[in-house]
Amino acid sequence: MMSAADRPDGAGPQTSAGAAPVADPGALLRSRSYRALLVFAAVIGVVVSIAGWGFLELLHLIQQWVYEDLPSGLGLSTVPWWWPVPVLAVAGVIIALAVARLPGHGGHIPAEGLKTGPPTTPVELPGVLLAALASIGLGLVLGPEAPLIALGTGLALLAVQLSRRAVPDQAGMVLAAAGSFAALSTVFGSPVVGAVIIIEAAGLGGATLPVVLLPGLLAAGIGSLVFVGIGSLTGLSSSAYAISPLSLPAYPHPNLGDFLWTILLSLVAAAVTFAIMELGRRTHRMVNQRLMVLTILATLVIAALAIAFAQLTGESADAVLFSGQEAMDPIVSQAGTISLGTIALLVLCKGLAWGVSLGSARGGPTFPAIFLGIAGGLLASHLPGFSETPAVGVLVGATVVSVLQLPLSSIVIALLVTQAGAGVVPLIIVGVVVAYIATKVLAARRLPAGTRSEPDRTDRQPNPT
Repeated sequence: MMSAADRPDGAGPQTSAGAAPVADPGALLRSRSYRALLVFAAVIGVVVSIAGWGFLELLHLIQQWVYEDLPSGLGLSTVPWWWPVPVLAVAGVIIALAVARLPGHGGHIPAEGLKTGPPTTPVELPGVLLAALASIGLGLVLGPEAPLIALGTGLALLAVQLSRRAVPDQAGMVLAAAGSFAALSTVFGSPVVGAVIIIEAAGLGGATLPVVLLPGLLAAGIGSLVFVGIGSLTGLSSSAYAISPLSLPAYPHPNLGDFLWTILLSLVAAAVTFAIMELGRRTHRMVNQRLMVLTILATLVIAALAIAFAQLTGESADAVLFSGQEAMDPIVSQAGTISLGTIALLVLCKGLAWGVSLGSARGGPTFPAIFLGIAGGLLASHLPGFSETPAVGVLVGATVVSVLQLPLSSIVIALLVTQAGAGVVPLIIVGVVVAYIATKVLAARRLPAGTRSEPDRTDRQPNPT
């Protein structure tokens, strides 16, 4: 019998008579075509990082112009309390038009969590970016991570098309994944975090994992260098929109009380976050019945929540609007001067605004989850025997996993945000596991017997990569 090494084509072993040969990942990694793929991934990393930097800068400039420069340009000495109403109404019109009229329907629905596939095609990219700019730039409670994934995959596929070379479908999907890696690294500030999220969200694994992982890490790593370089050349800082570690006190070791609070609060966080996601799903079903009218109505509800919070507390309406990225560190540093009632009302209003945004706008669900985890942690830190650092770390991990359903990614995000030491790490892990299981139980009970809310990631069709 002829061995695999003796075959003229060098193919791996056959699974059955006439079946296609099983790819050997080791041989693939050593091949010339794979080295060419790595070079292409590096180029994509540069292109996507420049585009991601431009997208995030544009979001920041839109927010600053609409909520700071435009009111003064209209002769208003201060931003009036009613200002979010017309701004968010305009956002609703743009979102509805992008969803109804442009290819791609504005991108994935954030109420469904964070999706990685199918890849966004180049023709769908303008509609996705327009909806995201209107949603995130004008103040709706969503983050930029989902549009960044779409930007990365769309530009990667566009680069493949422009190369005018015959690129196999599998290689195209690998390059699309590499574009996602590079795009996410711009906002999470770490190529590794973006890689973990994409790997876990896409269900990649097994022997072929290095085949996809290496181009993605290369694109993300080189893209991060380009991203940092652009900031130094232009003088524009990414601190306004990229995650930065919170200024939390050191916490050397946990105790039994910490674990008990962790379990209880993770269950509460899972229930609250599940209710917000359910609000998003119901809002989406309702908005779809009359897209234009109900999208605008949804944005006006968000404006009303922001105005109500500002009028009741004397704080800025911006605290309820936007994804919460810019407010993460300030709310921690100013926690001693903010009353518990104000923080509790902020959690309520922003949670409701986030739920409505999930079902009516386009963007990512991750950053509002992080912010609510931080705010909830500040509230929980007043419980007897539970300190601020573990409270924030646990609640961030619990809220993020309740939304994303990605346990490892949620742990990494919580560790990145809190810069937690060895004493907090086990609490974050326990909190993520408890919240993940609780969310699965709630999702199973939400539907009638014999149905499922959404397929497990292991039940999905195999990823093209």
